[in-house]
Amino acid sequence: MWGAVAGLVGGTGFGIWMSLSRPMMDTAMITMVAGLLGSTNPFVGWLIHLAIALFAGTGFGVLLGQFAQRLAPALVLGLAYGAVWWAVGALWIMPANMGMPVFEWNDVTGSSLGGHLVFGLLAGAAFSCIAQMTGKRTGTAGG
Repeated sequence: MWGAVAGLVGGTGFGIWMSLSRPMMDTAMITMVAGLLGSTNPFVGWLIHLAIALFAGTGFGVLLGQFAQRLAPALVLGLAYGAVWWAVGALWIMPANMGMPVFEWNDVTGSSLGGHLVFGLLAGAAFSCIAQMTGKRTGTAGG
């Protein structure tokens, strides 16, 4: 549960990044995300993005929650987790689903790396803050 909330916090920051970032032909990255469902509507992009962020945050809580109780480790783990999601999602899954080359470095993937790192930092910080506020240790059950 805490991981899901942390994912939404990180996803909101990343979504703002994507709404403002226009690395290709003056198109916001959030609009590119909408293209996963064949849409150009930014609202659709936000829905897709937040659903993925919810899933990713839950994964963070389940896989790393027990190690992310304190802020410093949570930030480091969040950065690493964001980088992994960038490699899997932005370099492989998304381009493959859109008929684009996979594992290619360009302006879009470069900007996406920054956004994924923002996601990881915010998700890690949020998870740690929730864990400290509740005063409980988490693991799989707190994910």
